Amino acid sequence: MLERSAEFLALVRRRRTVRDFSPEPVPRAVIENAVAAAGSAPSGANGQPWHFVAIADPATKGEIRTAAEAEERTFYAGRAGSEWLAALAPLGTDAEKPFLETAPWLIAVFLERYRLAPDGTRHKHYYMPESVGIACGVLLTALHHAGLATLTHTPAPMGFLKRVLDRPANERPYLLVVAGYPAEGATVPDIERKPLSEILSIV
Repeated sequence: MLERSAEFLALVRRRRTVRDFSPEPVPRAVIENAVAAAGSAPSGANGQPWHFVAIADPATKGEIRTAAEAEERTFYAGRAGSEWLAALAPLGTDAEKPFLETAPWLIAVFLERYRLAPDGTRHKHYYMPESVGIACGVLLTALHHAGLATLTHTPAPMGFLKRVLDRPANERPYLLVVAGYPAEGATVPDIERKPLSEILSIV
């Protein structure tokens, strides 16, 4: 047990967010397996309030990039505020998001606000943001375990995803995951993780 836990720790410590992706194809089955793993996450009252849309179509990816960059230009032009922009500065991000077209897969994650039964009645979900957040963590880890790089992208607002992907009224966009291989020569910011002593208390 201890050995397996150490091996898993070593695996996830190698996970880093990448912003430069290779267009090299990734088999659909790998994405399906990762989403199936995400679907195994715990959820409030087992409601499973999530839906994943995996996007490989170039035209759809292009439409998403156009809409996302429009929101991002507004964000970086001042909507974010000086404090937020200062926090982002060391990461080197800006309004240009070419990875939305370059990466072989985008996975749009939607939060299901309520479930619709076949007869049209609504059924309440519980702890939706927490449940979908846990599922996204499993998704990112599954993709990393498969040997892929990822990026979590959250342009605000993300309503365009609902329009572009024609999702129903009971869903709202939660997260956009970019997945693929890192581009040759891709670099990542030199950042540090907090040590265990700062994130764990044992009583």
